[in-house]
Amino acid sequence: GPEPLTAEQRRDLLEIVDDRYEKGSLLVTSQVPVNRWHDLVGDPTLGDAILDRVVHRAHRIELKGPSLRKRHAVTTQSDQGA
Repeated sequence: GPEPLTAEQRRDLLEIVDDRYEKGSLLVTSQVPVNRWHDLVGDPTLGDAILDRVVHRAHRIELKGPSLRKRHAVTTQSDQGA
């Protein structure tokens, strides 16, 4: 989320996370740094509830390095003589 969640989105996200908590896997991907997630939720109480469930048993994989999209775009342009 590049922008804070609306009230409806916060409630929906909490419901999804709560439904999955300790019952199955939940995969979260984001380009937003983890230290900004709380701000993006936009409500301290719901943010605590959501993030507590997400990080409780999380396996975090942080990718580093250049964007594959950028590298692919350069290759595609080179292939076309651009």
